[in-house]
Amino acid sequence: MDDRPIGVFDSGFGGLTVARAMIDLLPGEDLVYFGDTGRYPYGPQPLDRVREYARQITTVLVEQHDVKMVVVACNTAAAAALDLLRFEHDVPVIGVIDPGVRAAVTVTRNGRIGVIGTVGTIGSGAYQRAVRSMRAPVELTCTACPGFVEFVERGEFRSEQVHVLAERLLAPVLDGGVDTLLLGCTHYPFLARTIADVMGREVVLVSSADETAFEVRAILEDTGQGHRPGSEGKHRFVSSGDVATFKALGRRLLGPELDDVEGWEWD
Repeated sequence: MDDRPIGVFDSGFGGLTVARAMIDLLPGEDLVYFGDTGRYPYGPQPLDRVREYARQITTVLVEQHDVKMVVVACNTAAAAALDLLRFEHDVPVIGVIDPGVRAAVTVTRNGRIGVIGTVGTIGSGAYQRAVRSMRAPVELTCTACPGFVEFVERGEFRSEQVHVLAERLLAPVLDGGVDTLLLGCTHYPFLARTIADVMGREVVLVSSADETAFEVRAILEDTGQGHRPGSEGKHRFVSSGDVATFKALGRRLLGPELDDVEGWEWD
């Protein structure tokens, strides 16, 4: 057994969807969540800069928190840096892109899948590469949704403004005749009701959070690194932005497990 925690990071609050899934599926595991709210959003920023952010956070998790695994709970960071992080660190590094693609390919009935994400994620081509690597007979319609992350970070999920924005941004995937929509940003599940209203009942929304948690569990079982049976996991939360804001909104998004937040300042 390995009692070290699992590290999870995101540009802000979106990765809490992955953290929630992991807490529910692996209640005995300790978890350290790093929300880089001082430098969000990642989506509009150059991938080289996002890659450096991901390297910095992963180093903090590995060297200062002694994590046994790192979950990159940010699609933009995974697209920019996942392979590099795996090369630079000895611990397993898990992304959210491949688990999400596997789930979408399994769900689709007509073989037409929509993918929505940040400008950085969509522009990277990471989802297209993931589908090609699976040799899945599906057609992707990918579109960027700038502005969604900012609404989530403000805690604004059901306003008229976000609905109008969703109608405009989701038009390409609606026109593509998709029956499955992969939420290619971990912030987007918080907007699921609005997105579902725009897409219609016949379109299945797929979040990578649950599939990522299943992958984490499988790796822990395969490597024998699971936490001691019967134990209750401890959860730490770190924010590079305003701690009070992170605690208030984070608790609303995640639940009672988020009872304290530690601050972090970049040099």
